[in-house]
Amino acid sequence: MELSAVERETLKSVYRLAGPEGTARPGEVAEALTISPATITARLKKLDERGLLEHKPYQGVSLTKQGRIAAVASIRRHRIVERFLSDMLGYPWDRADSLAVTFEHSLPVEVVHRIYVALDRPATCPHGFPIPEWEAEDLLVLSTLADSQPGEEVEVAMPGGTHSDVVAFLETLGIRPGTVVTVREHHPFDGPVVVTVDGVERVVGHKLAQEIYVANRKVNTK
Repeated sequence: MELSAVERETLKSVYRLAGPEGTARPGEVAEALTISPATITARLKKLDERGLLEHKPYQGVSLTKQGRIAAVASIRRHRIVERFLSDMLGYPWDRADSLAVTFEHSLPVEVVHRIYVALDRPATCPHGFPIPEWEAEDLLVLSTLADSQPGEEVEVAMPGGTHSDVVAFLETLGIRPGTVVTVREHHPFDGPVVVTVDGVERVVGHKLAQEIYVANRKVNTK
């Protein structure tokens, strides 16, 4: 099914706000896309007519099965283009997200697939999030560093929209997408998480730990 750039971005926003089987409010989607309520209403109505979502007035919007597949495919496209920008053109991971949006929708599906193959079928985007399989209905849901337990070794993933100040601070701790850290201590009552990064002990506040995702984990038995 051919979709416009606007339709893909709208489906991606609905998916991220509603989750695989949840509901998103049109106002939330409009805010995420920085458009007016009238504009989002028209967009959602069109996607409803195409069978990609169900728009129930005063209740919200939810994606159909085809809508979820289309949304996940759009996210897959975005993550592959991000990887191309990072691996082939040398852009830093925290810039790849915004740059990818500027041209990803102009690429035919065949070109996106060839980029994926040329990159040796990468498992993740530069931020550490998994690239979903073709025709997948849902994304793998990642937990956060705040949910990790002492003794676990975890690989870090971070959203493209992470604030530049947060990125700069985490760099001082040696934490970036793909970094493997060992969880040493998890203080109760929303206390900080103590981790080891390259043999150095670091302390990450609870709120910040909620913004750091975990792509892979294993129990350290040493």
